[in-house]
Amino acid sequence: MTPAENAQLALLLEVAGTPKPGNVDRERDFPDLRFEHFLAGAVGSGSGLRAAEDGAPVGEAFERAVAGMSRQRGGNTQFGALLLLVPLVRAAASGGESGSGDLSPEDATRVVEATTTEDAANFYRAFDHADVFVDDPPEDAQTLDVRRGSDAIPAVEERDATLSDVLALGDDDDDVAAEWTGGFERTFRAADRLADLPDSVPASAKAAQVYLELLAREPDTLVAKQHGTKTAESVRVRAQEALEGGPEVVAAFAESLVADGVNPGTTADLTAAGLFVALERGEVTV
Repeated sequence: MTPAENAQLALLLEVAGTPKPGNVDRERDFPDLRFEHFLAGAVGSGSGLRAAEDGAPVGEAFERAVAGMSRQRGGNTQFGALLLLVPLVRAAASGGESGSGDLSPEDATRVVEATTTEDAANFYRAFDHADVFVDDPPEDAQTLDVRRGSDAIPAVEERDATLSDVLALGDDDDDVAAEWTGGFERTFRAADRLADLPDSVPASAKAAQVYLELLAREPDTLVAKQHGTKTAESVRVRAQEALEGGPEVVAAFAESLVADGVNPGTTADLTAAGLFVALERGEVTV
């Protein structure tokens, strides 16, 4: 498969994994956000992912992917995952610095460090397509509030800010932004863990397992933004207890998070990115 195809497959495997506590999966829907919306979002993102594979600038490819993803009735399904996948696809398609094709954190870092102010502008345009939950910007960056969408582009251009610069503003409290500025550390750690699981385990089941392990390791930043740091830490502890308690405890944990409206969506984004890396490396196959 091509990098763009592997990225779409990663999105599909991520949402097909179950149980995935607090998130839509193939056994759990939300009232206004369903499994089928994620399937449609993965398909719709294809144009942008193929653009990244073909060498389009990261911002342009991301904006196209989000525009396509949003052409379903559920709203935002995979914005964060695409923000991770687009530079990874670009890195994979370039074959890495050595041309070996063995995707590495250094390859991904080179892509994000080469982003431009125009990439940042297209990142802001992407917010015109989807309703994304974000926190308030730093006090000294109010004009760069992503909730302004394309209206913020003049401020971006005035500061001559690259896309990497913009994401660095939020890397302290947003795990997707932290991946961009931190060498995609958790993404590649998730890929390594996926590779460690037995070949006899279906890929979607591997996704669910690694999702839960990621959630047990660090608090989900989307949960922290929406419900506070204490709730995010409580979810992390409960995820660890679920891992230790077995399938019935995991299932009960999943049902309780849905009932409470707690959605560890950033952990799902990281899982999708890890799946992509593992698929590209041939360490997960379907």
